[in-house]
Amino acid sequence: MKTNINLKNAAIVFALGLTGAAAGYTIAAKTINNEKTVVVKETSVSNPTSYSTVRFAGAEDTDFTTAAEGAIDGVVHVKTKYIQETEYDNPFYQFFFGMPQQQVQPAQASGSGVIISKDGYIVTNNHVVENSTSIEVVLNDRRSYDAKLIGRDPQTDLALLKIDADNLTVIPFGNSDNLKIGEWVIAIGNPFNLTSTVTAGIVSAKARNINILDHQSGAIESFIQTDAAVNPGNSGGALINKAGQLVGINTAIASQTGNFAGYAFAVPVSIVQKVIADLMEYGTVQRALLGIHITDVTADEAKQNNLDKIRGIHVQDVMEGGAADNAGLKDGDIILSIGGKNTNTIAELQEAIARFRPGDKTQLGYVRNGKENTVEITFSDNKVAESSAKSREMLEMLGASFEELQASDLKKYGLKNGVQVKSVKSGKFMRAGIGEDFIITEINGQKISKISDIEQAINASRGGVYIEGQYPNGKAGYYAFGIK
Repeated sequence: MKTNINLKNAAIVFALGLTGAAAGYTIAAKTINNEKTVVVKETSVSNPTSYSTVRFAGAEDTDFTTAAEGAIDGVVHVKTKYIQETEYDNPFYQFFFGMPQQQVQPAQASGSGVIISKDGYIVTNNHVVENSTSIEVVLNDRRSYDAKLIGRDPQTDLALLKIDADNLTVIPFGNSDNLKIGEWVIAIGNPFNLTSTVTAGIVSAKARNINILDHQSGAIESFIQTDAAVNPGNSGGALINKAGQLVGINTAIASQTGNFAGYAFAVPVSIVQKVIADLMEYGTVQRALLGIHITDVTADEAKQNNLDKIRGIHVQDVMEGGAADNAGLKDGDIILSIGGKNTNTIAELQEAIARFRPGDKTQLGYVRNGKENTVEITFSDNKVAESSAKSREMLEMLGASFEELQASDLKKYGLKNGVQVKSVKSGKFMRAGIGEDFIITEINGQKISKISDIEQAINASRGGVYIEGQYPNGKAGYYAFGIK
């Protein structure tokens, strides 16, 4: 499983195991006044010899033995069996059926997992166990257990397993929010079926979206990027800090060959904790939603809103009845923070929201017309999003947009109720001959006063839609069309 990313033709791959002449530099290290000092000697044709000195206030300890020893028993080998469908060239089959013959055969894969409770709960990646027919967990001391799949979440590529065991080594949760760019981290897993492999690197970036889950509706990507060596088989393994605390679940690499090339990605533990808690309690993830469509803020939008720099997330569209709509957010607002966490990228916004459940309340900071505001928001659930999606599908089918009329407008047109058609493009309305500015007063005998009345009336129809109303000049109109 892979998807392309604009990294000079590199590919993002899940880390799942399947069976100059003019100048030169001389660098020397010295200790001056108990500080590490690097002396750089530069030679060039125009300037034969010059020196510059850079001082660093102490070097960070790079001894990872304590952290590795404390965590290595908390990482397990996850081995799965599944059914693989392959195609092979059978000329006879191809001639009669016009397609390659399908062959079904058993296959195996392996990855890693992290023990999060002494009684046998283990977190891993969804893609490690997806479609598996059996799951085996092998501990670092080589004890083997059959594992039960408690739940999985494709949107974050996480899954929860359970084995019948006690007194297991647990890797404690750390705080991925506190990670800093350049901080040392350690990856532990089972690459290439090599049990309990430890590698080290630094945090290269945070809140990285690499579009590896773009096939999943509502996918959440806010990866920790590291240069710790991660290879096939590392998926689901631990990313820990120097204190031996879990800060991420290793998930993917960017590579031209399928093997490590300096770019590894992990799901931050801030997301892991919420997802796993939901899987334990509910068997599925309780996902909070704002009910908005968003884009990154442009330089022009930042300038128009008097922002000191390009920051925040631009609200492109607010879903009717969603959390953002109920809190008073409008199209064009710029969200700056959620729950006190800055949201300067879409990935940061997704990570911030992923910590909440439907019904949770928190503070949301935003900018409107250059003025900063704060509002309390109550998160909604998938029902609002599903309803909004159905509404968009209906509007696309009708090929029209609508506007609710004020009491003064209705009085001017001599009407008691009605919704005005604002625009008409290709769709049912255009084919029926309904023009712009037409005011719909009834659909199939039901009075229309709100846009939601239109949706309700059409949804209740049994194949035929009959529309009555008038144009602003008083001309009456009657239209009909069929729907499936």
